[in-house]
Amino acid sequence: MPAGRKLVIVESPAKARTIAGYLGEGYDVEASVGHIRDLPQPSELPADMKKGPYGKFAVDVENGFTPYYVVDADKKKKVAELKKLLKESDELYLATDEDREGEAIAWHLLAELKPKVPVKRMVFHEITREAIARALENTRELDERLVDAQETRRILDRLYGYEVSPVLWRKVRQGLSAGRVQSVATRLVVERERERMAFVPADYWDVTGTFAVADTAEPTFSARLTGVGGQRVASGRDFDDRGQLKTRDAVALDEARASALVSGLDGAAFAVQSLETKPYTRRPAAPFTTSTLQQEASRKLRMASRQTMRTAQSLYENGYITYMRTDSPGLSAQAIDAARRQAAELYGAEYVPDKARVYTSKAKGAQEAHEAIRPAGDHFRTPAQVARELSGDQFKLYELIWKRTVASQMADARGQTASVRLAATATTADGPVETVFSASGTVITFRGFLAAYEEGRDRGRYDDAEGGAAAGNDDARLPQMAQGDPVTASDLTADGHRTSPPPRYTEASLVKALEERGIGRPSTYAATIGVIQDRGYVTNRGQALVPTWLAFAVTRLLEENFDRLVDYNFTAGMEEDLDAIAAGQKARVDWLTDFYFGDRSDSPESGGLRGLVDNLGEIDAREVNSIDIGDGITLRVGRYGPYLEAPGDGPDADPLRASVPDDLAPDELTVAKARELLETQPDGDQVLGTDPTTGTQIVARNGRYGPYVTEVLPEPELDPGLSAAARKKALAAQPKPRTASLFKSMQLATVTLDDALRLLSLPRVVGVDPESGAEITAQNGRYGPYLKKGADSRTLASEEQLFTITLDEALAIYAQPKRGRGQTATPPLRELGDDPTSGKPIVVKDGRFGAYVTDGETNRTLPRDVTPESITPEQAVELLAEKRAAGPAKKRGTARKTTTTRKKSTAKG
Repeated sequence: MPAGRKLVIVESPAKARTIAGYLGEGYDVEASVGHIRDLPQPSELPADMKKGPYGKFAVDVENGFTPYYVVDADKKKKVAELKKLLKESDELYLATDEDREGEAIAWHLLAELKPKVPVKRMVFHEITREAIARALENTRELDERLVDAQETRRILDRLYGYEVSPVLWRKVRQGLSAGRVQSVATRLVVERERERMAFVPADYWDVTGTFAVADTAEPTFSARLTGVGGQRVASGRDFDDRGQLKTRDAVALDEARASALVSGLDGAAFAVQSLETKPYTRRPAAPFTTSTLQQEASRKLRMASRQTMRTAQSLYENGYITYMRTDSPGLSAQAIDAARRQAAELYGAEYVPDKARVYTSKAKGAQEAHEAIRPAGDHFRTPAQVARELSGDQFKLYELIWKRTVASQMADARGQTASVRLAATATTADGPVETVFSASGTVITFRGFLAAYEEGRDRGRYDDAEGGAAAGNDDARLPQMAQGDPVTASDLTADGHRTSPPPRYTEASLVKALEERGIGRPSTYAATIGVIQDRGYVTNRGQALVPTWLAFAVTRLLEENFDRLVDYNFTAGMEEDLDAIAAGQKARVDWLTDFYFGDRSDSPESGGLRGLVDNLGEIDAREVNSIDIGDGITLRVGRYGPYLEAPGDGPDADPLRASVPDDLAPDELTVAKARELLETQPDGDQVLGTDPTTGTQIVARNGRYGPYVTEVLPEPELDPGLSAAARKKALAAQPKPRTASLFKSMQLATVTLDDALRLLSLPRVVGVDPESGAEITAQNGRYGPYLKKGADSRTLASEEQLFTITLDEALAIYAQPKRGRGQTATPPLRELGDDPTSGKPIVVKDGRFGAYVTDGETNRTLPRDVTPESITPEQAVELLAEKRAAGPAKKRGTARKTTTTRKKSTAKG
């Protein structure tokens, strides 16, 4: 290789390809593919180190918390390649991301490659030709403080996880994990569900009507009863979560009184009591930070946090947006000019204010090192200009970022807000009663930034019960009127309402809650939410995050035994301390010493994390895994899932037990529902006997998709030192229990061991096709029994044929003409219930171009990050609805295929 070559190292292959196109000859751009070194599992340490100071954590806690790093096994070849290229280069540029993680990757590369040539740290927050050229001219030294901050986080997460997680394994279930952010996030979701479980609804009534002024050219409007006899009428927000009025200033109407007022107002004279108008001004939202991008993508695009960050990463690495991990909503001068110029070109000069808008962060611990997330370059490409180059998700996210950025530099929306109060006297059995109806509305006279973009918002707790003009609907327009004007009432109606429990967190609202509390970093929220989903702590119901009973058990154990580790203020304080380390205001070793050892008294109060763990005392596993439902019924989190337990009918009777369906949310498990389950379901796992061939226990259960039988395999013995990822991989490699759904003709209460063994023997080999040599099997699928020969499947008439059909009978079925377009429909991969629009069953099928979801009328290919196993019924309904709304597919040019390689990340809390 000729002299004068320069080696540039970045994290990902996609980023390397983009940058290589800008640098051209003389530069070799290579990807490290994430971190090359990390803390090993204790089991991976050299034999002579396993009993030394590194043996427990791969960190020497007694000597300055010194970490021991090793090159990952799958990165040794990559490191060798980089060393070879470095020998042929006369300069090294470390061009990893400009954040703690990127700085740490650069530091590890420097430590492992040991370059003998000049080294330069090259940083940029967008990948454009101009930005890369500027970065080459403005290199800097490695920022040791950022490296310190990342290393402290990595060691902290190792100490936390390795000390606390084993307690969960012993007392709750193998394979669980605890972390400084994930455990707090789980607690937030659990606490919200506890509030819903304790919630007592209150019933209240109101009266609404339609009103008109004398001028028939003016619009009618709706108003709600807000005052009776000089007292304010209570609405949903006036009740507490115990169903009681929070104030004496309001009166709650019942059905009888509301109906009496409707009758008493029949024919009453209404007049305008007061009218107030005031100017309305609304400012645009700031450009996106990592947190607000995740929130808005969840609200507007229905994207999960992980999906949003994956898509944003691919946009960044391919040069479409700026760096996607940032706390700053600020824009550079060039970006402000680009946004203002584009707004003027697209909407007119009057839509751009005289002065540029400047945004700063209000979040705790915000770091302003980067710009906001915006379209890359000094001149923004419009969504139309990039449409052919991006995939569906990439285009939608780019369009969202572009709109938000341009709108952030546009003029305020302006208008008028009006509030009116109408008075009338109702004639009731108790005499005349003065009533007041109220309405309000806003008329936008200049749309300003709304012409480009309007920020979404999370659904409010009282939106349904108090909607409409009476509640201040922004789109309502009130007619021209003045104080004292008569108005005519019609359609007076008494409406009953019931207060709603606090809404569950969505990914968007959980991200917002974590950021507001200063817990964790926005760049890690997507990973954190992914972890609590993967661990089985939360499930998705639509966009809502529903905690599992397992999460209740884990949270209770942590609250009762590691209370300060899941305390919101303590966790936020840790984040502030870690930021102080990054700023050079605190020393890493001193802080870790205080966190882990405290005052070295080994007391639970002041002895740090080690003092907490060493003084746990006896934890009653049965008690931790028990939740009182009421009436003597207890929910227990068992090895195979949650089940109910209640005393038997007599003093010597065995307790009653029943498994809890997976799709039953905790707040839906009332005493009445628990009684119903105990009366209608068998007691938990129904032990049928032992398989004489394998010696395993065979049980019958009631699962999410109906009753089934399975075998109980012994709990695998895994190295307690394994990381979460290694543990997950090891568990995945273990033998899976045989499982089979019951036939439609079978009942869970009457199924026998012989029935179960027959079911578990499926699929059954019927024989071999003499012509093709292909094996024919009889299998039971989600939609019933079928035969399978290679890729060719045929439906069987009955479930019993699975055991009785002969080879000759199977060959006769295959000799019949295929249905449809020359091919029998293959069995669906999954069944997801009925579509609310078509009323037809939704299934996941495997097609020519991959898995897709269909209701028989509309087909939609699954997005890249959704698998047949992970898709939820709600996601399927949304995908089909989007496809219907889009109409027939239009022919378009082939989109450029972009490939991203996921970075290997260090453990996160």
